[in-house]
Amino acid sequence: MRETARTIFAAALKNASIENAFERHVSCSRGVLRIGEDLHDLDAYSRILVVSIGKAAHTMVAALESQVGNRLEGIVASSVQPMNQVRGFRYFQGGHPTPTQESIQAAKAILKSLDSLNAAALVIFMISGGGSSIVEKPMDDELLLPDLIATYRTLVHCGAPIADINAIRKHLSAVKGGRLAQAGYPAQQVSILVSDVPDATPDALASGPTMPDSTSVEDCARIVAKYKLIDQFPTSVADLFHQHVIEETPKSDDPAFVRARWWTVLSNRVAVEEATLAATQAGFAVEVDNSCDDWDYEKAADYLLDRVRELRSSVSKVCLISGGEVTVNVRNGGTGGRNQQFALACAEKIAGEDITVLSAGTDGVDGNSPAAGAVIDGSTLARAGGPASVRTALTRFDAYPLFDALGDVVVTGPTGNNLRDLRILLAS
Repeated sequence: MRETARTIFAAALKNASIENAFERHVSCSRGVLRIGEDLHDLDAYSRILVVSIGKAAHTMVAALESQVGNRLEGIVASSVQPMNQVRGFRYFQGGHPTPTQESIQAAKAILKSLDSLNAAALVIFMISGGGSSIVEKPMDDELLLPDLIATYRTLVHCGAPIADINAIRKHLSAVKGGRLAQAGYPAQQVSILVSDVPDATPDALASGPTMPDSTSVEDCARIVAKYKLIDQFPTSVADLFHQHVIEETPKSDDPAFVRARWWTVLSNRVAVEEATLAATQAGFAVEVDNSCDDWDYEKAADYLLDRVRELRSSVSKVCLISGGEVTVNVRNGGTGGRNQQFALACAEKIAGEDITVLSAGTDGVDGNSPAAGAVIDGSTLARAGGPASVRTALTRFDAYPLFDALGDVVVTGPTGNNLRDLRILLAS
């Protein structure tokens, strides 16, 4: 059953690909580029600039080039080096999950390029998850890189949902929360989105660099208070909140968005659909339940295990698929990530049962480990050495070494895609 779960996950990764998404939603014929329902006569623009940022940046540029040819120029910023570089593009390797000096260099290069555009130009933004740290420049020039990194670490480990984390990132940044759109004004703008955020909050993707921001300074203050972040932030960032000097981000009435459009071509929903199809073809009765998105990992584990037990009571061979992400409040940093933490919590709860659970990230990276996630079943607790060793790993947030020793890590390497996480629960 563990191998079956791996097979379902692999099929979802393969079929929810950027190449397939671009074939459906992006095409170019006789110099006219179709993106979603929009048509762009490429010969009508004085200049066309492409800005591709995030974990899927390289894959998206390659997919666009396959449609348009080599007539494009622009900037690509990702967290990994490209297998091949596209002629006409400058490349940056920013940091993830925290920014680096090259993240700042990428932001400066993008802002400079956008500043040179006029109303006769077209800018094609291609945005994917991970862009928040891969491209970054603080609004306050006195906020130095070490403090920026410390702020990111505090946010990533605080247990808040990604939309809350990104609300704060937006208000501290010169490139997030619609500020790239402001920099590109008055050019015509279109954004192609490969989303790793909930469908209801597309402006949380990479902290919404090209979209009107639905969050406010007041929201940031509320989030900071809820998660007690002020005392965890470096002094330079805490002072910005204490002194109430954080600038508001551009909203939907800003002129920058008058000539801007956004198209989500791929999201977690597609990954869930492809996993559902693969599980159905494997002979399972399939149920989808995404209701535990952004829940604490322990609460999500209890909920989904109860659901799969309930389903098994009436069906002999059942698969429960859950998309989205769970949250982990990391207090002691071992090696692992939210998917392995969730899987290990499940292992503690299903000892001896005929249930299998796989939890993995579609980007191929789970936390600070080399794995995408892990797969467990009713034998995991015993194979891991019993409850004490599992509980110790959970407490230390150190699931990866345990799963690696068992051979139960899910390793794909960086996939060039990023559609949030998949949890696949099988029972018979």
